[in-house]
Amino acid sequence: MNATQEKPAVSRPAARAKRCHIPGGAALGQEHSREVQRLAAAILEVLAGARTPAQAASALNVSLPRYYQVEARALRGLVAACAPRPRGPGHSAEREVEKLRRQQVRLAQRSIGLAPPPAPAKDGSKKRRRRPTARALQAAAHLQTDREPAAEPVAEA
Repeated sequence: MNATQEKPAVSRPAARAKRCHIPGGAALGQEHSREVQRLAAAILEVLAGARTPAQAASALNVSLPRYYQVEARALRGLVAACAPRPRGPGHSAEREVEKLRRQQVRLAQRSIGLAPPPAPAKDGSKKRRRRPTARALQAAAHLQTDREPAAEPVAEA
């Protein structure tokens, strides 16, 4: 390779400095109205110590007692979100009814002496293994879908 074709070396720290991590993800709050986003931002600023509750209340055009009510509700939501969630799909009435029907049919068949239906025969072929996809490739594909570009975060001095 001659000197005109060489690529400049990119240092890793400089490449990492360009990336910007948005706490909560890039879609944080997009499903809510602008007013809800302002309210959440003001509460976070108070909790971080950047503002006093009185300043946040005046910025949101609410009374101080109302601000404290909203803040308490937000904190209850935070604590509830930190609780472990049950694994697997939730229970539904339709699934329970279907399960009970199958049990009833099986019991009726057994009570009159019918043999259970035979299990489906396997075809004997090997199960194909799923080819893993790197998370980075999945994220890149997600980012390349046609969506609105996210607003660039403003760096504070």
